[in-house]
Amino acid sequence: MNKKNYLTFANKAASIQIKELKKIKKVLNKSFVDAIDLILNCKGKVIFSGVGKNSFIAKKAAATFSSIGVPSFFVDPTGVSHGDAGQLEKKDILIIISNSGNTKELTNLLKFANRFRIKIIGMASNSNSMLIKASDIKITFPKLRESDPNNIVPTTSTSFAMLLCDCLANTIMEKKKFTKENFFLFHKGGNLGASLRLAKDIMVTGKKMPVINHNKSLNQALKIMNQKKLGIIVITKNKYIVGLITDGDLRRVLNKSMKDQNLNKIMRKHPFVINENMSASKALGFMSEKKITSLLVVSDKDKNKKNKILKGIIHIHFLLSDGIK
Repeated sequence: MNKKNYLTFANKAASIQIKELKKIKKVLNKSFVDAIDLILNCKGKVIFSGVGKNSFIAKKAAATFSSIGVPSFFVDPTGVSHGDAGQLEKKDILIIISNSGNTKELTNLLKFANRFRIKIIGMASNSNSMLIKASDIKITFPKLRESDPNNIVPTTSTSFAMLLCDCLANTIMEKKKFTKENFFLFHKGGNLGASLRLAKDIMVTGKKMPVINHNKSLNQALKIMNQKKLGIIVITKNKYIVGLITDGDLRRVLNKSMKDQNLNKIMRKHPFVINENMSASKALGFMSEKKITSLLVVSDKDKNKKNKILKGIIHIHFLLSDGIK
């Protein structure tokens, strides 16, 4: 086989799916709206289920819903007869995905849900299928062309189901005015979580901060700086930030045998300050721009005031070790 054909085959499959996925607009109808209302008013959990390839789509959808603050998980329909039904409650919602809608493994799950009056949102291509008939809200897929050469392998149909679940999630996010900050509450790990972290999530606070009053001695400042190991010390007066001394500043002073010099004469006045709700990635960018390794953090209410109270300190190592980019 000519290897040049590989890309031809791949582009053909991609073209089929792109064309077929545009049919999603056909299912963004009253049933879709009813499904959104049911989910938004759910007092329990949103439980996804599916068999075969659709089980993976259902698991992904459950993970997406959980990450946007909608309590959700996946239940295997084959385990319902073996005790897994105990996870379901009357106040829950079941979203079941099946291309044919007649997968026999769904039978016990549907019977259990109907018996205990658990609301079902059914997604299938066959409007006369067992799943659609048993569902309270019926979402019927249009006829779809699978992207494989024989039009039999679940490819386009699974992509369509995933897109539909994402449309549900995105609509819920819009309705709930879900923000990046909300997302971070449920997704603190990984690159996504790192990109959403704020200065206040990373800064050191309290006794971990190297801070000294302006009327103290240089030797005292050096001792605190060595203890805290951040390479800086913040100078305060009546709790307010008045300056900053770096380890480089101290080395230059000590080389001149000026240990008794007043801190007010050594310190850098007007050090760089950021507010606690600045994103960690912006803080890193600011450090790179100013060629510094530490930033002082203040509260939002103090950011525009002349006198600022120190809330925390961020060192560039904190950001890099947390995967901030």
